[in-house]
Amino acid sequence: MVKQKVILPPELPPEIPEEEIVPSEEDVEFFTKNRGYTRFVYGLDTQTISELLTRPAGVKEDDLEALYEKKRKKEAAMQQKEKGKADVQVDPVDALPVKTLDGKLYYRTLLQVASDEAENAGNEDGGSEAGKGSVGKLTKAERRAKLKKLKKEAKKQGKESPQPQAAQDTPQAVVLAEVKEELTAEEAFESKKRKLAELGDALLADPESNIKSLKELLHFCKDAHHRIVILGLLSLSAVFKDIIPGYRIRLPTEKELEMKVSKDVKKMRNYESNFLSTYKAYLQKLMALEKVPSYQRTVIRCICVLLDAAPHFNFRESLIEVVTRNLTSSDDVVRKLCCDTIKSLFSNEGKHGGEATVEAVRLIADLVKANNCQMPPDSIEVFMCLSFDEDLGRAEAPDKDKKAKSKKNRKGKISETTKPQDNDRIKKNKKHLMSQMRDEVAADYKAATFTPDVAERRKMQSEMLAAVFETYFRILKHTMQSIMPRPVENSGLSVGKGEAHPLLAPCLNGLGKFSHLIDLDYIGDLMNYLKKLASVSDGSSGQSLTVSERLRCCIIAFRFMRNNLDALNVDLQDFFVQLYNIILEYRPGRDQGEVLAEALKMMLCDDRQHDMQKAAAFIKRLATFSLCFGSAESMTALVTLKHLLVKNAKCRILLENDAGGGSVSGSVAKYHPFASDPNQSGALASVLWELNLLSKHYHPAISSLASGISNICQNQAVVSSNLSPQAAFTELSLERVSAFNYGGNAIRKSGNKRKRGGSEASPAIQDVTEEGLVDNEERVRRKLSDHFMLVHNIKENERLRRELDRTSRSLQLYEKYKEEQQQQKKRRKRKAN
Repeated sequence: MVKQKVILPPELPPEIPEEEIVPSEEDVEFFTKNRGYTRFVYGLDTQTISELLTRPAGVKEDDLEALYEKKRKKEAAMQQKEKGKADVQVDPVDALPVKTLDGKLYYRTLLQVASDEAENAGNEDGGSEAGKGSVGKLTKAERRAKLKKLKKEAKKQGKESPQPQAAQDTPQAVVLAEVKEELTAEEAFESKKRKLAELGDALLADPESNIKSLKELLHFCKDAHHRIVILGLLSLSAVFKDIIPGYRIRLPTEKELEMKVSKDVKKMRNYESNFLSTYKAYLQKLMALEKVPSYQRTVIRCICVLLDAAPHFNFRESLIEVVTRNLTSSDDVVRKLCCDTIKSLFSNEGKHGGEATVEAVRLIADLVKANNCQMPPDSIEVFMCLSFDEDLGRAEAPDKDKKAKSKKNRKGKISETTKPQDNDRIKKNKKHLMSQMRDEVAADYKAATFTPDVAERRKMQSEMLAAVFETYFRILKHTMQSIMPRPVENSGLSVGKGEAHPLLAPCLNGLGKFSHLIDLDYIGDLMNYLKKLASVSDGSSGQSLTVSERLRCCIIAFRFMRNNLDALNVDLQDFFVQLYNIILEYRPGRDQGEVLAEALKMMLCDDRQHDMQKAAAFIKRLATFSLCFGSAESMTALVTLKHLLVKNAKCRILLENDAGGGSVSGSVAKYHPFASDPNQSGALASVLWELNLLSKHYHPAISSLASGISNICQNQAVVSSNLSPQAAFTELSLERVSAFNYGGNAIRKSGNKRKRGGSEASPAIQDVTEEGLVDNEERVRRKLSDHFMLVHNIKENERLRRELDRTSRSLQLYEKYKEEQQQQKKRRKRKAN
């Protein structure tokens, strides 16, 4: 039998008491005038209507009681079934029993009071809903009572619910929950990685169709997971690197948008606008994350990749600003990335036409000025990658003259052939229109052609040179201010600023490279600066220059003279004096031997023939120098000494002269080894006895060279050596000294000869060779230790002398200060009297 569906009556509006109903005067007046409209109300049967609303529709009165009785029996059966259930339940996590010390077993249980109440509440709700379907709508009082009951049950449930939850939070449950969270997080991470890869592949395959995927990739950069953000940033940088167009995107103007264009043009405009907006949002995200330390390296890497790949594209200025600002970063990785990017920008000017180079050079110059020359040396060394065209615009000069002449001829012909016109206004309008057309054609041609404009290129190059040399001169000025002593107020003392000068070495290297591009008007002042810097010794100020930096000053001065030999007339005697004094201040390991070798080559070997007194002084000083230092420095000094003896034949008398000099000694009859001026040292009155000791040097190359120099006078034909001081130093540098094995080759050769002489080598010979090796090693070790102690004692002696000089100078200054104070007191007394 098919059950009939019970159709509930429609819900009535909420009941309002009759006392609260107040009809308006207009309603009363309307119903009094129109009583015919309300006749049907008087004929309604209210009793039948109430009966229909209080019982289900379609059910007779006899069957209504049976329906209620059946419902009550069903509810009673459900209650008995629930009472039959156990009041407690074993927790599935703690299903195993616990055995106490008494030997009894206890099972941990969990009361189900709250859950039973919830089920009862659910049953009541279900019953009420069923009642709604069967009985009909509740009265207003019943609904209020039901709402109060539900609120009370909710409050009880809220108070009792934490107790079973706390009972359930066992250690095992907590561990399981953590494992589940980790598994879900790992799965989410892998799914996001796959999504990133899919979006990136789709964009690389067809960027125009999948342009909306860029925004999805950008959304990953806002994720809460740190690794997802890094992967999103790197993925977007890789995608942008490949799909950025080879031109700057220019958005259409309002007039261009109003014009009718084809579908392809509309599609391209839509693609370019979406691409540019996403690229801008990505750069803004990078700028925001740059300040976060955990994302800094990733952000700088992405910015450097974009600037290196597309220096011509939009927002290039922002990228260059970020990269140049991080040239002063304390993080070595970030600073190296920025320096490499700037060097690539300077080397590959074909990508951007040189405009990005000008911007970067200006920003670096401003950065040096803002930081007061206190920056890492890497930030200035990038200037060494700049390239300047010296012949820029020279080939265009004759072409311009030809064009000018042709224009004049044309104007003459036109003036001869054309007749004078009466209307000057028409002529001016025609000229104006023609000039406008020429300008438009020239602009279009310039935009279409790939050849750079010579005038613009010359202008950019002049701006770059001005910024570079401004930076170099600022560094030199700052160094002069930091090392030169300044007087203290109200006292006769003088103190240096004591600031470091880390940018001086790259500044000097840059001046040496671009010395041929400096204007001749500034070279005089520059030579004076270099002369002052080269004369700053260790004891002359609080913050002195190193030996390598002073040698670089001398090298750059000689480079200027060599590049501008015809235009300059500068005396370089002061630089020779400084080199003569710097040779004794050199220390291996602390100073750079390559710089010393370059200075000796440029100032002594490559220069023209020297004065006999000066050449003899340098020969004697280099011979003394070669006794005190390692093999590389000794070889460099001996090679320079040989060059000087070959060039100055009169100085060979040092190899034969007796002690005390004679007529050859010149104005100074006695040798002064500690003289500061080589012309006043009297080196011609000395003998090169150092060569006799160097001929017994442990290194065979040095001993053979010293012996050859000693025998120069005996050889009638003297052959100049092709070995330069720099090549000699590199051959015997510290990296190659480790490969030199003293005495080993000779012993091996002697052992081979002995083996060839006899059919069998006796074990005694082998013992002798091993003992010889050990003895030679000990001998070398002893010689090296003695040499080290000698150098150490010399250095300690020099240090003590410097301290003694400082204390004596300070005492003298203090005495002067006391005398000035006494004089001031006497003057005051005189004035008072």
